Amino acid sequence: MAIELHLPDLTEGSIELGPVPPRGPRPRQRLPWHQRLRELLATYLPLLLMLLLALGTWWLVKNTPRAEEPREAGAPRQEPDYTMQDFVVERFDKDGRLKARLQGDQLRHYADRDLIEVDHARLRAVSSEGRVLLAQALRAVTNGDGSEFQLIGDARVDSTDARGEPVQFRGEFLHVFVNTQRVRSHLPVVVVRDGSEIRAAGMEYDHLSGLLQLQGKMRALLQPQARAPSGKQSP
Repeated sequence: MAIELHLPDLTEGSIELGPVPPRGPRPRQRLPWHQRLRELLATYLPLLLMLLLALGTWWLVKNTPRAEEPREAGAPRQEPDYTMQDFVVERFDKDGRLKARLQGDQLRHYADRDLIEVDHARLRAVSSEGRVLLAQALRAVTNGDGSEFQLIGDARVDSTDARGEPVQFRGEFLHVFVNTQRVRSHLPVVVVRDGSEIRAAGMEYDHLSGLLQLQGKMRALLQPQARAPSGKQSP
């Protein structure tokens, strides 16, 4: 079964539409100044905090003292802190008696090692018993308190043995200990004593006791000691 619907005829005509108002952003309501300030702080506060943290880190790095770089051990100083020409230096004990007298053509002091170098050194040391030790060399190296002398180049030491007889040491290197009155060397030496000459690879001499110890190979030129003439007994 079919159903028919009859619609009324529409008359022809035009429908006029009015202008459509343009759509745009709605006007924003102006906020009070304190609320705007609060929004600005909320927006830029993290950035300001990061900037302050970076500035603080840079300031700490710039003002933190740096650790000193390690220095090379035993690095010699090239220039002395003071020098002396044609000098004489004397040392005395607590009683005012002369203990040592050092003189030379030139003295150079190196503060970093507290060492003194002397050209054409001449040394006179006196023990508490009054025994004298004389030393000389082309160059001498001594510590700050003058208790040790290393004689280098044409070195010579004159002393006396326990009997008071003269004894002499010669070599290219002699090490003199003033306080203990000892002389030693690890290089070849020549010892002259009682007119005899002994050559050795090394030596150690105790000036206070008169004990001489020779080391290594030795070669000696011994002189016979003269005997005192004996008197004739009367019959």
